[in-house]
Amino acid sequence: MASTGESAALSGLARSLVADNVLEHEIAVEAVQSAMKNRTPFVTHLVQNDLAKARDVAISAAKEFGIPLFDLDAFDSESVPKDIVSENLIRKHHALPLAKRGTRLFLAVSDPTNLQALDEIKFNTGLNTEAVLGEEDKLATAIDKFLDSQDTSLNMDETDFDDLDIEAVDENKEDDDVGAAADDAPIVKFINKILLDAIKMGASDIHFEPYEKTYRIRFRADGILREVTRPPQNLAPRLAARLKVMSQMDISERRIPQDGRIKLKISKNRAIDFRVNTLPTLFGEKVVLRILDPDSAKLGIDALGYEDDQKQLFLHALDLPQGMILVTGPTGSGKTVSLYTGLNILNTAERNISTAEDPVEINLEGINQVNVNKKVGLDFGLALRSFLRQDPDIVMVGEIRDLETAEIAIKAAQTGHLVLSTLHTNSAPETLTRLRNMGVPSFNIATSVSLIIAQRLARRLCKSCKKVLDVPKESLLETGYTEDEIGTFTVYAPVGCDKCVEGYKGRVGIYEVVKITDAIARIIMENGNSIEIGDAAKKEGFPDLRASGLKKVKDGVTSLEEVNRVTTGH
Repeated sequence: MASTGESAALSGLARSLVADNVLEHEIAVEAVQSAMKNRTPFVTHLVQNDLAKARDVAISAAKEFGIPLFDLDAFDSESVPKDIVSENLIRKHHALPLAKRGTRLFLAVSDPTNLQALDEIKFNTGLNTEAVLGEEDKLATAIDKFLDSQDTSLNMDETDFDDLDIEAVDENKEDDDVGAAADDAPIVKFINKILLDAIKMGASDIHFEPYEKTYRIRFRADGILREVTRPPQNLAPRLAARLKVMSQMDISERRIPQDGRIKLKISKNRAIDFRVNTLPTLFGEKVVLRILDPDSAKLGIDALGYEDDQKQLFLHALDLPQGMILVTGPTGSGKTVSLYTGLNILNTAERNISTAEDPVEINLEGINQVNVNKKVGLDFGLALRSFLRQDPDIVMVGEIRDLETAEIAIKAAQTGHLVLSTLHTNSAPETLTRLRNMGVPSFNIATSVSLIIAQRLARRLCKSCKKVLDVPKESLLETGYTEDEIGTFTVYAPVGCDKCVEGYKGRVGIYEVVKITDAIARIIMENGNSIEIGDAAKKEGFPDLRASGLKKVKDGVTSLEEVNRVTTGH
């Protein structure tokens, strides 16, 4: 039991949880601070980070505040009053309307101290709001279930396809001379179904691929490409034409690659963007669509998979008034989500944030985003120079590709601006040597770069079906574990069930987060190579990608084979 003095340092629900021995005092203090810093509800932060069980929190809160505890397992989304509370308010305050009785509206909440939720919903609805307590995990499920039931246009009945609102983001081209193929009703319905299937599966990319005698369509889900269908090969030109019309490309031009964008409005409240690229191949145009879901940038830093010390390094670098944060990794490793998570944390009314991207992947209100356009001479360098004349606090450059961009970014980082950017390298130490190879002086690198994050995405093991794997001690030693670690953890392997794909469900980040310390800066200025910088980083206590991956295996989050897949050779 915490002492009176200790509990006095906390207030509200946190103090109650300490008093009921649900949380230790130190953990409660850290949780309150982290939740405030990441703008995450306190109860959500506790449950997502496995700091406390949702039921224990709910029971303690009900007892302390005298609010009834409602069993959300018995919740029926059909009985919920419709169109009273907007989706934005439900998601913002994590509050679900349960019933309306006269002028009273009963709301399920997981944190009874969130009076702002009750007040704002009362103001918007004109109803007197009363809180009913629900367990955090069940409440999250119930909210998703209720909002999904409102999104009727995601049903896969063919009648829905004609109602989809599809528009190109760039509307500066004419629509004439489209041809009958692009407006062919069966082709239109088929492509709409493919797009919706990809969204429902949680795919990140869709590949339309023509070959000499076959045609296949593949989805990339959880980082792995899987074939979903094989339409007749003679449909290849018509499918490509339809996709090019949707994204406002020139359908008569089949000899050069083209880029475009599609906005797919699948309901009143939800729209998904697709980045489209065509490539002329031997047997027709291959078309790849990258699915850009704005919600992925709003996950919050706790959902990305950083270890606690890595997260604190990232948050500390974001707090600095100047310097450069570099995120590195191959295409599809989650660099954009990491950058936008950082921008979300920084996005306040007091800061001027500008980004230059090729192309802008996720639209964020409050951030000035510029699409790089080489055709008109607007490259990263020109955009950066313009930013610096517009009184910026934070600048994000989509990618440092050349010496000019690198020099301007470093100059900005040295003159009172926080700069975020990406590079295509395999590890944090290689990022520093890559900048030097571009022609950036070692002194400028050492004095401007404050943090480097190298990352990969590994598939998460399905919690419902993962099994214990007996791995010989010799194999674990060979993999990279120490004698002291062996026997202190359990290795799990994928199985596969109806809730997952091949034993995996979702992905988690594996990170190498390196702060540029005085010792590392000295090696950079002495023109040390990436091996020397890597050795210094390990001495400073920054684990590399491989070590971070093995930690995820120890925690039961992913499998050894998955870590080997994404980190071998790095």
